[in-house]
Amino acid sequence: MPGVVLVSLQKGAAAAQLKATGLAGAVHDWTEELNDFADTAALIEALDLVISVDTAAVHLAGALGKPVWLLNRFDTCWRWLLGRDDSPCYPTLRQFRQPRAGDWESVLERVGAALAAKAARISPPLEGLGREADQGWGKGAAR
Repeated sequence: MPGVVLVSLQKGAAAAQLKATGLAGAVHDWTEELNDFADTAALIEALDLVISVDTAAVHLAGALGKPVWLLNRFDTCWRWLLGRDDSPCYPTLRQFRQPRAGDWESVLERVGAALAAKAARISPPLEGLGREADQGWGKGAAR
């Protein structure tokens, strides 16, 4: 997706799942350098948005006031409440809840559409600027 750079926050044994998907080359992974929540918080602070299922990273991003999108299951945990897509605990959190048990496909479709719209709003258009402009965008710049 143009304008989007993926960064993994997944630690532990589950982090190996990324390598098995074939997406490892498309996702920046500095998690081996994260030794504690302070390191994780520093990485989250450098991101524009955190997208995750219900993990400690969601809570940390929310506590830091970073925009965070929660991919939430149908039979949600009580803390996410029902009938709403926000969170009173984390004002920067947006929920994308399964409409029915096991339906992650529709969740990912909604997240993909919302992410494409967000990326289009914050990324400058590169069409018509020439190949050199496209290759040089973002080098040495924070996004």
